[in-house]
Amino acid sequence: MDEVDKKLLDLLKHDARLSFVELGSKVGLSEAAVRRRVKRLQELGIIKRFTIDIEVGQAASALTLVAVAPSSPTSEVSARIKALPAVQRVYEITGQYDIAVLITGTNIAEVNSSIDEIRRAEGVATTNTIIILREIT
Repeated sequence: MDEVDKKLLDLLKHDARLSFVELGSKVGLSEAAVRRRVKRLQELGIIKRFTIDIEVGQAASALTLVAVAPSSPTSEVSARIKALPAVQRVYEITGQYDIAVLITGTNIAEVNSSIDEIRRAEGVATTNTIIILREIT
């Protein structure tokens, strides 16, 4: 991955709706060259998906830290958690907790319901949840 690829990734992180023509004009490449680069980044697994962030009025978000029971494989617990509907991201981490989960919902009750589902998931020993008050963009 070279500097042009890094610039393309940065541009796409900020606005995944940019066309290949727009991206090309920002990095000095043709539309076809950008298309090939983006396709290659997808094939290499560097770009996993294109997504959107939605502003939903009184939306709520939380980070839930999860400690996995010693007898359970962390990867299996992570997969179970990732399958829950309000879960946006799952990270396997180091430290006191094994997994960090980003949850979003249309309101705090929806987020709380997802936290309860995580707590009931097989292999979850303990959790610690942090409600996100605001995002600084």
